[in-house]
Amino acid sequence: MIIDLQRFIADGRNHWSQLESLLNRLENDAEYRLDLETSRRFYYLYQQAAADLGRIVSFTSEGEIRHYLESLLSRAYGEIHETREKPHRLKPLRWFFNVFPQTFRRHWRAFWLSLAVSVAGAAFGALALGFDPGAKEVLMPFSHLQGSPSQRVAYEERAKDDRLEGERATFSTNLISHNTRVSIFALALGMSWGVGTVILLFYNGVILGAVAFDYIVAGETEFLLGWLLPHGVIEIPAILVAGQAGLVLGHALVGRDSQLTLRARLREVGGDLVTLIFGAGILLGWAGLIEAFLSQYHEPVLPYSFKICFGVLELILLSGFLAWSGSSGEPKAVSTHDP
Repeated sequence: MIIDLQRFIADGRNHWSQLESLLNRLENDAEYRLDLETSRRFYYLYQQAAADLGRIVSFTSEGEIRHYLESLLSRAYGEIHETREKPHRLKPLRWFFNVFPQTFRRHWRAFWLSLAVSVAGAAFGALALGFDPGAKEVLMPFSHLQGSPSQRVAYEERAKDDRLEGERATFSTNLISHNTRVSIFALALGMSWGVGTVILLFYNGVILGAVAFDYIVAGETEFLLGWLLPHGVIEIPAILVAGQAGLVLGHALVGRDSQLTLRARLREVGGDLVTLIFGAGILLGWAGLIEAFLSQYHEPVLPYSFKICFGVLELILLSGFLAWSGSSGEPKAVSTHDP
């Protein structure tokens, strides 16, 4: 097929610009709706752009125009086949019990990678402390963890005064604030193409592995489980979800196996990133409350068996929630944009 390339581009650019303008308005204004006439015009412009792409696809020297049309058509296709609800109908409970777990499952590969990095960090922390017990001060940045586990357990179990009496609400708020900052940081580090997120997850794993090894070797496993499980089974997955968001962002920046432009890739995952980080924030809020009002009570005030059972129950409920909640209305298509 022989065409006048310059004339072809000049004739087509008007249609492409109109289509891009409509797409920008649809994507930037969630409440904007096309009337019948504009919908017909939108579909006509979509068909015209598709025809233009078919005509230019053989011109290898015009890769920039071809990529532009592919991105434009991808965005238009998404708008045509999207089922969009009005924002005011998306109630908070429906968002939490449907949208959040669905988004989590859509990027499940990123979550498992987040978990794998953390487990690797935990293994490294345990091995490092096992080979060099003097490394405790380096591996554990918190002063209350650097002493003898048995001495700490004895102190906690003998304590008759409530060290946090009247301050639990403040303590809980500080915990939630700190963990939320860590989560946002894990997401933000995705801007380093995910490298920073991986480092942060690994480092958190190192601390957890070193602490667990220290208490288990000292024979304080029951105290460790009773102390960590009630809040840890929620707090740790929440940090992993934040890491998941950072890895999704990093993958979008890398753009491997994607024909979309960087802008289109970021727009595609933007909503999911917000959902994941807000979901992690809610989980961290619950974990902060539990850590302040339950985890800090030890025997004989609260039996370790009760605290362990409570933590196991939380873990079962959280696993079921993330794995199945909202699945009845979930599309069967699996996302291919995870690392």
